[in-house]
Amino acid sequence: MDSFDAFAEQLAGIPAPLFTINPYQGQDMAGLIRRQNLSHYLGRMAGRRPRLLLVGEAPGYRGCGVTGVPFTSEALLMSGRSPFDLFGASAGFRPAGSESRWKREATATIMWRALEEIGVLPLLWNAFPFHPHGPDQPASNRPPKPGELELGRRILPDLLALFDIAQVIAVGNKAAAALSDWGIPAERVRHPSRGGKLRFERELAPLVAADGAGTA
Repeated sequence: MDSFDAFAEQLAGIPAPLFTINPYQGQDMAGLIRRQNLSHYLGRMAGRRPRLLLVGEAPGYRGCGVTGVPFTSEALLMSGRSPFDLFGASAGFRPAGSESRWKREATATIMWRALEEIGVLPLLWNAFPFHPHGPDQPASNRPPKPGELELGRRILPDLLALFDIAQVIAVGNKAAAALSDWGIPAERVRHPSRGGKLRFERELAPLVAADGAGTA
């Protein structure tokens, strides 16, 4: 087992708090595929040697909650036109579950389009690595609670140990607050969802240019 497989298995072994879903958990095919997708993503990103880490809030039920890859929907994961030639079946990625329809997710689509336009390929992650949802509504999204974000504090150092990250940028206020609480220096940019794409690009581009850490 390599270090990326071990990281995915570590995530799978963490119990999910109430009204959250650990997408990597379980011995069913869907859980196995999500662990494999995450491991493939980390391995392929390691080959690109990213120096920039973008940290979002939490997986959504139509994005990472389905694929296991942060900010990535099934449509992006399996697309013939993969962002930065990163994804696709030929790279070992698979859709999870027999009911999969390669669904799209707005934030994932906006994120990857913005990164392509800027020309930067950062490592992507979430402050809270599991999917928070409303009570008895797994097909919904909600912000993670402060206590839930503490779980992310345990995971992020292990991820950072796998990469030579020089710069961390928080995507949105929740991620910025979490990283600040954890003592991790980070700039903050607007989250690209809900009309924030242009501001996200406008704020991210100069930070990347100034550091040079994430150029693809």
